[in-house]
Amino acid sequence: MAGGIRETAAALRREIERHNRLYYIEAKPEISDFEFDRLLEKLVALEKEHPELLVPDSPTQRVGGAITRTFPAVAHAEPMLSLANTYSLDEIAEFCKRLKKLLEEEGGRSMDTVAELKFDGVAVSLLYRDGLLFRGATRGDGMQGDDITANLRTIPTVPLRIDGTDHDLSALGTGDVEVRGEVFMLKEDFNRLNDSRPEEDRFANPRNATAGTLKLQDSSEVACRRMRFVAYWLKGLDDETAVHFSRLELLEKLGFYTGGNYRLCRNLGEIGHFIEEWSEKRWKLPFETDGVVLKLNDVRLWDRLGATSKSPRWAIAYKYPAQQAETVLREVVFQIGRLGTVTPVAELEPVKLAGSTVSRSTLHNFDEIGRLGVMINDRVVIEKSGEVIPKILSVVLDKRPADVRPVDVPETCPECGTLLVKPENEVSWYCPNERECPAQIRGRVLHFASRDAMDIRTLGKALVDQLVGLRLVKDVGDLYYLQQPQLERLGRMGPKSAQNLLRALDESRTKSFDRQIYALGIRHVGRATARELAIAYPSLDHLARAGEDEIAMVPDIGPVVARSIHDYFSGPGARELLGKLRDAGLKLCGPEKKALVNRNFEGISVIFTGTLSRYDRQKASDLVLERGGRIVGSVSGKTGLVVAGNEPGSKLAKARKLGVRVISEDEFEAML
Repeated sequence: MAGGIRETAAALRREIERHNRLYYIEAKPEISDFEFDRLLEKLVALEKEHPELLVPDSPTQRVGGAITRTFPAVAHAEPMLSLANTYSLDEIAEFCKRLKKLLEEEGGRSMDTVAELKFDGVAVSLLYRDGLLFRGATRGDGMQGDDITANLRTIPTVPLRIDGTDHDLSALGTGDVEVRGEVFMLKEDFNRLNDSRPEEDRFANPRNATAGTLKLQDSSEVACRRMRFVAYWLKGLDDETAVHFSRLELLEKLGFYTGGNYRLCRNLGEIGHFIEEWSEKRWKLPFETDGVVLKLNDVRLWDRLGATSKSPRWAIAYKYPAQQAETVLREVVFQIGRLGTVTPVAELEPVKLAGSTVSRSTLHNFDEIGRLGVMINDRVVIEKSGEVIPKILSVVLDKRPADVRPVDVPETCPECGTLLVKPENEVSWYCPNERECPAQIRGRVLHFASRDAMDIRTLGKALVDQLVGLRLVKDVGDLYYLQQPQLERLGRMGPKSAQNLLRALDESRTKSFDRQIYALGIRHVGRATARELAIAYPSLDHLARAGEDEIAMVPDIGPVVARSIHDYFSGPGARELLGKLRDAGLKLCGPEKKALVNRNFEGISVIFTGTLSRYDRQKASDLVLERGGRIVGSVSGKTGLVVAGNEPGSKLAKARKLGVRVISEDEFEAML
């Protein structure tokens, strides 16, 4: 009997991995997502009932769940160098000339070069021992990186095993096998992730999203973000003289995704043809690629040619220049945000740019319109910032037509007709009709439901538009009084969808006190300020009764923020909303104070800038709070510590100017 169960489990594993390969690598799925999930659930149940059947390379190990407090540093067997970049074919010709000279010194070897698409992702190294995935690490500083094995296991295109009857392993040696490549995110998965986050917390591009995801401590959250891995480097062969092109082919046989769009080029002309061919074709790909990588095919010469302090001499990356286009600004429309902010948006004559048709671009505010000097009917130059977000760069003045007209500030709100106002010392105009303006209500509901607030994941924009449009929801408190029959009458809302929304609303009742404060959407109250308020006040009722001067005494809250908080609770509807939320079962108060983990940050106000590699911002903040510290939102002379991650912003410069202590992520981790 036991043997039969073991064979059943093994057959299930093989079947699931086969469908994984068909879906993620060959793009030829044979079954639906539902049928695949049923197979996986069957294997999960079998392994749960018979734990002895669980093996390290089971597909069930991809769902994540491991919590990693730290990411230990690991040394790379060979340095992971970054490639030198070039932006012109003339520089590619110079590279080929240098390569030819070096090769002539080595006896006139072949100059065959492999051209590959350059994936815009995050470089990692995978180490296989006895055929099983043993360790996965980031590039780090090139000499050593962080061990992120638990997170890499969740990626479907990272094989958990590279031996077995399905693969010809005669070329592999008996020792460790190392595979290097890039972790990336498909455009549709990136958009889905960003749509689930509040506007101010969205990732700029898929690469940033990937880098942040790889360092999350909860691998089950990593699994949800659906990243991919593309392999482009293989070491550990019996015959280390095998050329690079054949290694890429072997990687495919071993079950790795290579992108498939690599080509052997025998001269500069063929290299130029490959680069030119993909300058347009790349926009049709489902992922971001920003260039072409060229590598000498003869791997035997890689070590002999060596490297500079940063880059190998046997490879180079050609990066495509940012694409620009010229079009006509046909009209400017005005969007109203959740705080009533008026944002001018340019409606453009549709134009193809970077693989998609662009017809809109934000103009941010009226000061930006003045800086650009742009007028309606102007010809403008647009560019995709980071190849994702369209942006107007300039006006083509020598093509300005006679019928241009200025972009005037509207007198009334385009949503509710209320007269607009412009506060003193601010660049933006606002609609003051907070309670009745449909656009502001929609914005507040979406903010309330966002990931860092109440995290009501099933409450998307289309559904909110319906709820507000039909006046079923006039403020966020109304969400908790929705009934299933009401929801089922909405478009695209069957019984199951209605139940899912009601369940998500029910689960949101238990969110932490600081999230509840942040979810209210008070002007100037971000996550850090909400945490300070949650520490300073035991409940929302206490905060609502507090005076402006009292609130200003809370750490990191000055008079402007204090006035905004006081005005919010003094305004019409705030008390009514709190009553609705309380009656709906939200406690609106903080928990009993928990014992500190230690007092290593006691009395220290901390601010983070840039991207941390080991923690997301929320987790890093929690670690400080658990050790007696405080999280602040802006740098001042009273700030105790600035933790600087990758690509820090203006806060770093301000901290140095004020003499505030700045530490690295490694120093921060040591302080914990």
